[in-house]
Amino acid sequence: MSFDSLGLPASLVEAVKKAGYDTPSPIQEQAIPAVLAGKDVMAAAQTGTGKTAGFTLPLLALLEKGERAKPNQVRALILTPTRELAAQVQASVEKYGQNMPLRSMVVYGGVKINLQMQKLRSGVDILVATPGRLLDLYQQNAVRFQQLEVLVLDEADRMLDMGFIHDIKKILKALPPKRQNLLFSATFSNDIRALAKGLVNNPVEVSVTPRNTTVEKIEQSLYEVDKTKKTALLGELITQNDWKQVLVFVKTKHGANRLVKNLEARGIRSAAIHGNKSQGARTKALAQFKESQIKVLVATDIAARGIDIDQLPNVVNFDLPHVSEDYVHRIGRTGRAGNEGQAVSLVCQEEFKLLRDIERFIKKVIPRKIFAGFEPGEPLQASSLGNDNAPKKPKSPKPQHRDGNRSGARTGSAKKQRSPRSNFVGG
Repeated sequence: MSFDSLGLPASLVEAVKKAGYDTPSPIQEQAIPAVLAGKDVMAAAQTGTGKTAGFTLPLLALLEKGERAKPNQVRALILTPTRELAAQVQASVEKYGQNMPLRSMVVYGGVKINLQMQKLRSGVDILVATPGRLLDLYQQNAVRFQQLEVLVLDEADRMLDMGFIHDIKKILKALPPKRQNLLFSATFSNDIRALAKGLVNNPVEVSVTPRNTTVEKIEQSLYEVDKTKKTALLGELITQNDWKQVLVFVKTKHGANRLVKNLEARGIRSAAIHGNKSQGARTKALAQFKESQIKVLVATDIAARGIDIDQLPNVVNFDLPHVSEDYVHRIGRTGRAGNEGQAVSLVCQEEFKLLRDIERFIKKVIPRKIFAGFEPGEPLQASSLGNDNAPKKPKSPKPQHRDGNRSGARTGSAKKQRSPRSNFVGG
């Protein structure tokens, strides 16, 4: 199948080909015709599956036909959970819509609101926004929705994880009831389906990524290491293997800053992105990383959400994640579009339980390695799979158990498990 056969106008097909894509990904094959037909869509998809083009392409096609946006009005609203993802979605809109007479812009916090208010005065056909800043603009009458035709919730699961549910409900109340709705999420969890009940109408459901799987082309390994030697080991791995581009995941903002400082002291150009960094600093660090001006980008999970880098060769788990699905999300940043990738984890004895949970989740034993000179004082336990001494899951639910949640699982804005990323190109 080709993009020509999906019903897109010639100008968009040409823009896609110019961007280097000839064949639509599975989600694009299913989502684009449904959106063009004016139907509501619920899609289970992650960054790397081509999902961004899966909604931006048909959105541009639909809006090209209608009346241009009036002052302060918006015709299509795309909500995203993070600034980085918002910027990347806007870049996709600009790339594919460069030959169309449509106005678009992106708004998020961390930058001055006055300039955003000025730009909105002319009206925009497509507005990409984070929930908090959008509400600020709405409350100041800088944006109105009488002309709204389409609403897109991108990475809806992450928005719920980050506690945006109340902001989303406020935004939905401000929108006209007659509109097309597109919801993209990593999984169709109970919470997502509850949100969808008041949002989508007889939706087309699209799901193209198997749950709980890891990308086959990613070479996974772990180094057993003492907790105090992790930084030194990472420096040696980068230097001896001559890694040119490494995305490193840590669990805390303070840990990210400390690791960058130590790597820089070793002559390894590095930068960190996390919630305490200004938007300008985060944007600059990501740009420098993509352009290979820095070798190592150290990130926390939330800050890294939405980072999409073609042909990223190396991902390192400096700290193992506490949620097993996050491991799959992390390593899925490499090995995309059929390319090979390498995912390395630095694991100390204190993280064995997390490792055991991850290996059970991916149903695979991660090969263990030892780097001479960095051996841990006490080796890790044997493979966590098939370990008869491992704690068994309870057979009966704990009190306050509710359908769709594990017994004792956190609810509300607490982090929920998500399904892994795939390896298609296109955003």
